[in-house]
Amino acid sequence: MRSSMAEIDQQDRSSFRAALVQMRSGVERARNADAALALIAEAAKGGAHFIATPEMTTAVDRDGARLAASLPEGEGLAEVEAFSAAAADHGVWLLIGSMPIRRAEGKLANRSFLFGPDGVIAARYDKIHMFDVSLADGESWRESRIYEPGREAVVVQTPLAAFGLSICYDLRFPALYRALAKSGAEVLCVPAAFTRQTGRAHWKTLLTARAIECGAFVLAPAQGGVHEDGRETFGHSMVISPWGDILTEARGDEPGVIFADIDVKRVEAARRQIPSLSLDAAALENPVRVVSFD
Repeated sequence: MRSSMAEIDQQDRSSFRAALVQMRSGVERARNADAALALIAEAAKGGAHFIATPEMTTAVDRDGARLAASLPEGEGLAEVEAFSAAAADHGVWLLIGSMPIRRAEGKLANRSFLFGPDGVIAARYDKIHMFDVSLADGESWRESRIYEPGREAVVVQTPLAAFGLSICYDLRFPALYRALAKSGAEVLCVPAAFTRQTGRAHWKTLLTARAIECGAFVLAPAQGGVHEDGRETFGHSMVISPWGDILTEARGDEPGVIFADIDVKRVEAARRQIPSLSLDAAALENPVRVVSFD
């Protein structure tokens, strides 16, 4: 587990205002970046201290070859510079849920960037779990054909709170979030592009479960609607409290911004009432006994 600390002026760490940006990104990176920047500005105008955008903010394109061909190697992208400038101009913490990044070797990375209020990249996170699924209606995805999975979980200690980073399909792997929470994460970030089918069935349930079992806030900015490449995503960005309450939720799949005031003290209160994070280690040390009947 890696932790990062960005150096900025200390603020009151008891509460902050979060904003989630919901998008409907297409295949053109520059156009998507402009759309994101406009919504980020709207979020900052609304008083947000922390702003988060969804997975694949700058490109939703199922044509992997086309996407890869459009990317230069590394992070020297105009979008990265633009988001850095936006964070500094607005004086906010800015989480770009993810962007496709061409690695020096092999496949792309599905990478989150957290920019501090000075515009400096405070942390990066590469999506660990690849969305390789075959759904009942014939919908099929093989993310691992294009992307290389990340190998490191990340918690970022900031003056606002400790943020645990994740992306979309990671949500289905509770051990990751348990590890983030045990490493100090108070707010779990889940930028996503859930399919419409899986979103209807599981999105709210999974987010609520991660919040309750970790005693942490969950911030989940999402892609929504019918995209230029033909895919359909669920939308319904939402913020959930450590007790499992939905504090705010986007209506449907339209692009926009939602806000929630985060009282970080609620994390400690929830974990004090139900101290499961400190009680599960002993059980995991014992082997599982399997009983079978022929």
